[in-house]
Amino acid sequence: MKRRLYQKFVAMALTGTMAIGMLTGCGSSQETAAPAEESTAADSAKSAESTEAADSADAQEQDSSSPYTDYSGGFPETVTIQIPVYDRAFEGWNVTDNTYTQWIQKEFGDKYNVNVEYVAVGRSTEVADYMQMLSAGNAPDIIMHYDMPQAVNYYSEGAMQALDLDEIAYYAPTYYANMKDTIDTYGEMDGENYFFFANRPTYYYNWVTLIRQDWLDAVDADMPESMEELNEVAAKWKDAGVGTLGERLLINNFTYYYPFIGSSVDEKELALYSDLAVAPLTWSATEAYLKNLNYQYNNGLTNPEFYLIDDDAKWKADFVSGKVGTYSFYITSGTDTISSLLANDADAKVSVMNTWAGVPEGNNSYYYEYPPYGMIMGINSDCTDEQREAVWMFLEWMSQSDNLFKLQNGVEGESYTLDDNGLAIPVDGYTGEWKRSDNNNKDYWCLVVEAAVYDDDELTYQSRLRDLAPSGYEYLIADSKNYFDTYAQYGLINTAYTKTIEASAENAEDLKKLWQELYVDCATCSEADFDAIYQEACQTYLDAGYQDILDEKQALYDEGSTK
Repeated sequence: MKRRLYQKFVAMALTGTMAIGMLTGCGSSQETAAPAEESTAADSAKSAESTEAADSADAQEQDSSSPYTDYSGGFPETVTIQIPVYDRAFEGWNVTDNTYTQWIQKEFGDKYNVNVEYVAVGRSTEVADYMQMLSAGNAPDIIMHYDMPQAVNYYSEGAMQALDLDEIAYYAPTYYANMKDTIDTYGEMDGENYFFFANRPTYYYNWVTLIRQDWLDAVDADMPESMEELNEVAAKWKDAGVGTLGERLLINNFTYYYPFIGSSVDEKELALYSDLAVAPLTWSATEAYLKNLNYQYNNGLTNPEFYLIDDDAKWKADFVSGKVGTYSFYITSGTDTISSLLANDADAKVSVMNTWAGVPEGNNSYYYEYPPYGMIMGINSDCTDEQREAVWMFLEWMSQSDNLFKLQNGVEGESYTLDDNGLAIPVDGYTGEWKRSDNNNKDYWCLVVEAAVYDDDELTYQSRLRDLAPSGYEYLIADSKNYFDTYAQYGLINTAYTKTIEASAENAEDLKKLWQELYVDCATCSEADFDAIYQEACQTYLDAGYQDILDEKQALYDEGSTK
């Protein structure tokens, strides 16, 4: 297996066929999630719980019948663990060496004789970076990804080792208690445990589509509430000469088809076709999506060069320059999207587009709903027992409320203050030693939780407003949440297979490339030729390996190898 892993990764690195990881949620892939047990930073009152957990762990470690070694006093010889961290190219931020990584080394590493090394992984080059490191034998001890299909790809190539859940429970009792149900439900492949996870609290409304409110006002249009109304708005924009709808090339992380599923869901169809890694070109939902995109293209309603917009930065540039009137992204308080737009047009106004605006009349607003986990992780197959055990101890340390709260907020009285309700309020303009990264240090604490939560739901919501909304634009988050509350019932969690889909592992990368070619052909052909072009594209796609994927999924579905 190791030889196959090495050969596969080297070949992919040399031929350039590596997939590039996309931001999912948060993400993501659009960051929508299932409710989960919330067990993260709240306030210092939780320190008592931390003490109880530590006492419980000590009691376990002193059990002479345990097959595990007690390292509560530290490892006898220094153990080095390498922890991945996303490098998002934040200006002036060293992702592997900063105040917080140094604090982690002092508080955790020095205490247990563990050398904690952070390994930078490019956010937009994530899969390629992992492929290269795995092929060179220097990948970090945690192999992580936000989407299950890619995590399964790592597993199927032998990059991860099987896990002993009792071992996790011994070295990380708090972490394991928080995530046990999720690990039991989603962590198994081919009869063995391979995956562990970060918790994902309810956190649906940070993926937004901004729409130019001033453009709506200019053509005397209300917020569109269906796909048809959105197309009518775009036609008015075209006639007024203000711009078009925004669009980008769909490369990875396929969730475009959910609004086009219809008014009801066939469970078997969803199991066969819904897939983040391989676009379901032959599904009726894709046909409906492409037919609308073809209509928009031929009638000048969308960016006529959408197929050249192959990354988020290009779409953002079109939006802030006033070329297009819609832009979808993960919003944070630190985004410069709105400020850049205002720099180009001081009179610009933005709103969050109604979720139903992309849904055909008569359809339900189905969307991709995350399972109750954020980061999907495995232990590098090259890890020693001591390194693996140190990783569990690290997750346990980070799961303690005081440690997690400090990672998320910094130092009270310096980088933040607490209001009367216990909400951490960042010090405006703080640039001192405990300054956080531009996404609130999430790339460090995402190993245990996807979003910061408080014990009180209202406090959690207020923290969302603070973390997600640029000053003065809190209404964007409030509107996004209100929209979500109206369609939350339509979330669909993809079927998880408990065995490797060999045909997907074999054909996914080639099909991604073919998809780009075929779907652009369908979108840009004449309306009269669409049906014929689409049917020809479907046959080409099936013959290129998609039929093999469907057949294998069908067999696994029939035998019950699904979750």
